[in-house]
Amino acid sequence: MAEQRPLRILHCFRSPVGGIFRHVRDLVEEHSRAGHEIGIICDSSTGGEYEDSLFDDIRPFLSLGLTRIPIRRSISPADAKVLWNTFKEIRSLRPDVLHGHGAKGGVLARLAGSALRVNRYRVARLYTAHGGSLHYSRASMLGQFVLRMERLQEYFTDALVFICEYERQTYATKVGRPRVTNRLIYNGIGARDFSDIPTRSDAVHFIYVGMLRDLKGPDIFIDAFAKTERLLGRPLSALMIGDGPDRDRYREMMVERGLGKRIGMLPAMRVKDAFSMAQNLVVPSRAEAMPYIVLEGLGAGKTVIASRVGGIPEVLGAESPALVTPGDSDDLARVMAEALTVPGWHDKVMPSPDAVKSVFSAPVMAREVLKLYGELVNPAAAQAIPAVS
Repeated sequence: MAEQRPLRILHCFRSPVGGIFRHVRDLVEEHSRAGHEIGIICDSSTGGEYEDSLFDDIRPFLSLGLTRIPIRRSISPADAKVLWNTFKEIRSLRPDVLHGHGAKGGVLARLAGSALRVNRYRVARLYTAHGGSLHYSRASMLGQFVLRMERLQEYFTDALVFICEYERQTYATKVGRPRVTNRLIYNGIGARDFSDIPTRSDAVHFIYVGMLRDLKGPDIFIDAFAKTERLLGRPLSALMIGDGPDRDRYREMMVERGLGKRIGMLPAMRVKDAFSMAQNLVVPSRAEAMPYIVLEGLGAGKTVIASRVGGIPEVLGAESPALVTPGDSDDLARVMAEALTVPGWHDKVMPSPDAVKSVFSAPVMAREVLKLYGELVNPAAAQAIPAVS
């Protein structure tokens, strides 16, 4: 069978921060190394020096370039101009695959791809929600609108990719059973991420790493930290590492509770640097899909304490003692105290690195995504696409 030419793949998403950005970076690197041509289109108004450094890391793999345009988080009249500018850029790059990530990225990729279809240009249109619009409730008018729009957009979609079983079931419950091709492909981290990171001599007891916004639960972390101190009857130390719109409010919360000297705050940094600052990683999210921070923490040999939300139980195990009730600072404090006081708690509770690596690795993820691309672009030649090693 003749070998198919390398694919031209464009990833569209809004904000170059967090799990979506991590997911795309891994796909870019893996697929570029396999001989495919990759490009990114994302927002130009978010991110900072840290995110710029991450773009620098993958720039050598972006043969189709990096295009950044202003993309608002909320729906606005300005979206029409964004869509037109995005369409012109996409048309000039002539992709085989348009993969939208997150709600806004999904709209841009699928509508632009459909416009190309009208002009008789064949392009595969894929969408991965990464939680996003699936966090909305059908009980609200806004939620009903967003979820109905998700259903409508299936008409402009060739395939849906779900990053965990929880996301797939949530889509079926809130939006409806998919009427298009869909696959469960877990998030994964690279081989270099499966390496223990020792703690520094000045390590704190707990770290929180992530966006500083209520959905991620920094306020729950602060409350649980104070309660853990009371349970153990001694002062503890912690760090909150990240950026976000509510940073000042969390700082005020700590000061009001007399924790300002025991919980420090640092800006976003490379996760390996963050992990060197503590053994215990706390993920107190109110909602998630499949957070990379959990996978990265396990790969680094950290003790991960997390809310029982999204796909986290699929990683830690459905009955893991490290899972806590979301939004319950008392339950979180109980587990945080156990992690510090129960001998051998980490070895008894955490999944083995080999078990995590066999399912949640970037090469496995990239191979399955690439297989799906090939089936959509050229079913007859799908097995002949250059593979990810």
